[in-house]
Amino acid sequence: MVVKPMIRNNICMNSHPAGCKKFVDLQIDYVKSQGKLDGPKNVLVVGSSTGYGLASRIVSAFGCGASTIGVYFEKEGSAKRPGTAGWYNARHFLKRAEEAGLKAHDFNGDAFSHDMKRQVIELIKKEYGKIDLFVYSLASGVRPDPDTGELYRSALKPIGSAYTSKSLDPAKREVTTATMEPATEEEIAATVKVMGGEDWQLWVDALVEAGVLAEGAITVAYSYIGPKITYPVYRDGTIGKAKEHLESTASVLTDKLSSLGGKAYVSVNKAVVTRASAVIPAVPLYISILFKVMKQKGLHEDCIEQIYRLYRDRLYKGTEVEVDELGRIRIDDWEMREDVQNEVLDAWNKVETANLEELADPDGYWQSFLNINGFGFDGVDYDADVDPLD
Repeated sequence: MVVKPMIRNNICMNSHPAGCKKFVDLQIDYVKSQGKLDGPKNVLVVGSSTGYGLASRIVSAFGCGASTIGVYFEKEGSAKRPGTAGWYNARHFLKRAEEAGLKAHDFNGDAFSHDMKRQVIELIKKEYGKIDLFVYSLASGVRPDPDTGELYRSALKPIGSAYTSKSLDPAKREVTTATMEPATEEEIAATVKVMGGEDWQLWVDALVEAGVLAEGAITVAYSYIGPKITYPVYRDGTIGKAKEHLESTASVLTDKLSSLGGKAYVSVNKAVVTRASAVIPAVPLYISILFKVMKQKGLHEDCIEQIYRLYRDRLYKGTEVEVDELGRIRIDDWEMREDVQNEVLDAWNKVETANLEELADPDGYWQSFLNINGFGFDGVDYDADVDPLD
């Protein structure tokens, strides 16, 4: 079939198999061009098929030479329609790892379940012995409770009052206005249940109890803070409450790992284009302006550059890991630089559709939006017939 992007309400509903392979190849090429790192040897990544989780697996394998286990929930292709982008990403990573002589195993299923944790632990015992890095990068809008089966759904909403803000329609290249109604208490609690630190802790508990974490093992989860522009819908909203819970979980897990000399970290990362961020009012416009400013300053990074720098300059630098006053790694340091944020705010206050190209980078945003779904790459023939099962 010939696959073209199907976009509805800032969400791409499909993916391109060949483009997803190109997406993975480019990230591997970047890591290989940067040189080898003295990092982990056996790595478990939960949420390994897209975004920062995929980048973590690529840096671990092709930057550090590590054996890796990936856990994700993706839909495979069929004769009638393509699979999800993460399905193609994960399959191509396995192919590239095998070609490079790197050990790699995958699990496609419900990472929240007790059964998945048992399966992964059995594999670690059989094939890996012990894990020295556990990356938790699970991004999901829903979570079944592993004990009761109750399904919780996250809600990306403000808290307390409705929020109206500028936003961006990236397909039309228009500055728009969007309003979000406030979350209920039930929606706040459900978002924390889905996106907070509870499942991260369940994974660490299971790994510790099974004795499959090495001495000095590290676990890291990813978070975001961002600028005050986006606080009402992000940091002060429902997702912010979930991220606060995730961040507070790190200290609990560090106590849990103390007998191993291990440590739990939350890395606060830079804003990038994701399926979730694309539908949060204010965020696409903010990212588009941020891209413009950071590119002009030579500071722009996507997921793979961020994670390579996280490993090189923080986690495996060979010195004590640098953290902020709340114990968080701040790899968003370039985004949050005072000069960067001052220029972003100035542009934000002035931007409208007429001057969008001057003050922001809608083309760069759109390119990233397409790329994460396998579209928009040079060298890929998007008019060619492709096999969705490949």
